Amino acid sequence: MATAGYSVAIIARPELFTKPTALQAEGAPLPTATAIGVRALGGRDLASGLAMALAPSGKALRTAIAVRVGADLVDLVVLGTSLPDATARTKAAGVAAAWGTLCGLSYLAAGD
Repeated sequence: MATAGYSVAIIARPELFTKPTALQAEGAPLPTATAIGVRALGGRDLASGLAMALAPSGKALRTAIAVRVGADLVDLVVLGTSLPDATARTKAAGVAAAWGTLCGLSYLAAGD
């Protein structure tokens, strides 16, 4: 549910994502296109987080977890190579790797 909570937060306030990732400079206005992209990312993560929270154990839950891990892997690669600031790239890749690892570990407990 932590994924879903963070997702709702960045949908409501994209700045929570854009500032730490250096997609928005301090004091600069948030470009509409950037806000749209962050909200779409939040929507994706909200859907995958809710799927993980609500899926019954077994194949449905493992599938939901695999989708989330795949999304985290994409985030790791895209954010870790594309953000405008090296420090932000490193932090974002680390966060994506941590979420992916936690979700991957939960795959082991997902049941048959």
